[in-house]
Amino acid sequence: MRRILLFILPILIIIALVFTAFGIVQVNFEEARLMDDLQRKARTVAESTELSAKYILSNNDLRSANRLTESFQKRERLQGCVIYDKDGKVLSITSRISDWGQKDEPYVREALETKNPRGALKKFKEYSVYSYVLPVLDDDKNVLGMVEVVYDTSYVFTTLTELWRHISTALIILVVSITLIMVLLQRRIFILPVLQLTEWFRLFQKGETDKHHPITKEKGAFGKLASEVEQIALSLRIARKTISGEAQARLEKEDLWTEAKLRNLVLAKLGENALCVVSNREPYMHVIDETSGETRCIRPASGVVTAIDPILRACGGTWIAHGSGNADRKFVNSKNKLAVPPEDNHYILKRVWLTKEEEQGYYYGFSNEGLWPLCHNTHTRPLFRELDWQMYKEVNQKFADAVLEELPAKNPLIFIQDYHFTLLPKMIKEKRPDATIALFWHIPWPNPEIFATCPYQKEILDGMLGCDLIGFHVQYHCNNFLDTANRLLESRVDTEKFSIVRAGKETFVRAFPISVDTNIGETTKRDLAEIGELSKEFELEGKTVAVGVERIDYTKGLIERMAAVDRFLEKYPQYKGKFVLIQLAAPSRVHIKRYHDLMAEIDEAVEKVNWKHSDGDWKPIIYLKRHFSPEEVRPYYDLADICIVSSLHDGMNLVAKEYVASNKDLGGVLILSRFTGASKELTDAVQINPYSIEEFADAIKFAVEMPAEERKRRMDNMRKIVTENNVYRWAGKIITELTALKKE
Repeated sequence: MRRILLFILPILIIIALVFTAFGIVQVNFEEARLMDDLQRKARTVAESTELSAKYILSNNDLRSANRLTESFQKRERLQGCVIYDKDGKVLSITSRISDWGQKDEPYVREALETKNPRGALKKFKEYSVYSYVLPVLDDDKNVLGMVEVVYDTSYVFTTLTELWRHISTALIILVVSITLIMVLLQRRIFILPVLQLTEWFRLFQKGETDKHHPITKEKGAFGKLASEVEQIALSLRIARKTISGEAQARLEKEDLWTEAKLRNLVLAKLGENALCVVSNREPYMHVIDETSGETRCIRPASGVVTAIDPILRACGGTWIAHGSGNADRKFVNSKNKLAVPPEDNHYILKRVWLTKEEEQGYYYGFSNEGLWPLCHNTHTRPLFRELDWQMYKEVNQKFADAVLEELPAKNPLIFIQDYHFTLLPKMIKEKRPDATIALFWHIPWPNPEIFATCPYQKEILDGMLGCDLIGFHVQYHCNNFLDTANRLLESRVDTEKFSIVRAGKETFVRAFPISVDTNIGETTKRDLAEIGELSKEFELEGKTVAVGVERIDYTKGLIERMAAVDRFLEKYPQYKGKFVLIQLAAPSRVHIKRYHDLMAEIDEAVEKVNWKHSDGDWKPIIYLKRHFSPEEVRPYYDLADICIVSSLHDGMNLVAKEYVASNKDLGGVLILSRFTGASKELTDAVQINPYSIEEFADAIKFAVEMPAEERKRRMDNMRKIVTENNVYRWAGKIITELTALKKE
């Protein structure tokens, strides 16, 4: 619309100016004509009364004078008549202009002296009139008196106003007509070809380059442009086929899973199809720093982000997520997209916007007060509200619409993350049955008895079974899901193929233990300097340092961890002043009362332990409550002799694997809850039951006193497992499984 206005507005302005100038000339001409006509009439009327006035003034006949002036009372447009004597005094006047003669006007004296007629516009009360004065002379040319005729001029201005109205109406009609004609012409000449070209580009982007489109038949500039793009599309398809073949060859030569191997796998298996990832948490968010007012791009504390970001860095594609940063809107284009990572673009991030009500109901409400506690065995009661459920459905539909806009024309692959989008697979599948969809469930799956307490169990399971593949961290969660579907839905569970058939649609269920990127790189001088600064800041020299890295959540066992440190120092007081726990804690979901209360509980527990055991400048727990980026966390891993992961229930827990990956000197010890998925792989960790505070405290002592040789052996074994089963292998297994399903 703005471009149309820029195109039409100059033309309309020129037309309006020309038409206005013509109107002014026309009105001025008409005004002159009307005034000339008025003057002529006034002069004629005055001259017609001259003989009568001469007789009246010669004989001083007042009665005849009154009769003459009153004869003007009923004349149209003629206000009246005035007869003056030779001294300029009013002898007789028409009654309706009786106020006219009360002033001693200079023009009366002037007309008597010059003996010449005079006409002029005058102001009478609130309106304008035309006055014509005619001196009456005797036979010797002596002045006997004067006759003045007063005419109403309002009809002149009424006529001019009407003329302006006609001119304005004609101008408006002309402007509207020209505007419509120009809009139609512009649409036909410019807009329609551009729309056709835009549609063709959209089809090209989605891969529908084999379809004939009207724009390619155009002989003009647009047709030539479309023809050139067609040639580019053909070249790209051939190049992609070649790259896919080369990638397959390289893939067969590589043993260890790396970013390059994953990229080769994607090129070989997916070819032209780019991966589309959907999650609630975005990998990069723009926020305004409250203290400095500057905008920063940060990576949120999230296991999903830690796992998926390296994959899309390797293979490209599109990540669709909720834009939750308070400055996110400033950095997207017209399609709500931007290239990330900011410093080294590898893939596209598309942000979906949610209202406060949607975020409250879908995320804080149903997802985190309902599904999260339902799936975690931490004795926190799930809350299910109908309003939250309705908002959850609406947001899932909003994401489905956003995904459908981005899908290529043929056989798209969609990788959905976590419990926020249980309804999304079915919504997408209904519109794009050719899509291959995988859902990875990053948290535990409960047994059927627990899941049956959810009022919306059928809708959730139906939505998830729209997937072709559902992945969990461990086989136990797969078994729970199969049992749940078998008991709560009319479906057929194949325990040999590990699949569920529902309404003719088969969904495969597999265990894919998630991992991390182990290619951290060597410790630089800058890293060493930062480690030294932290050691000096917290006075850690000569002390055993344990580290905990968590998002503040009741599933992470932070209260139990503080209690274990308390008990450890009670039972083994010889370690007072020699042991420090540095706890990095990122606040989350603070709008939920349970989390708000938890932060206060942790603050109190930390304060209690520090008050109880502190001695001089030493205190056992250093509690750092803020968001830490992955780059900020790394020095703490390098600094720590022990890493404590005490989750009460966790799908995997990537902090454990991150610590193992970063521990290149093999001098660290991992204390790991046996209620995490990671404990099934990292069997050389010191495994604990975090509910048993005595066992937990003894495990800390065991880790502190562990001989260097045993530390090295345990850590070396765990590093081999994490290195071999890294995040690229995890993604590769899922993509391989997906492409196998596509072929079937």
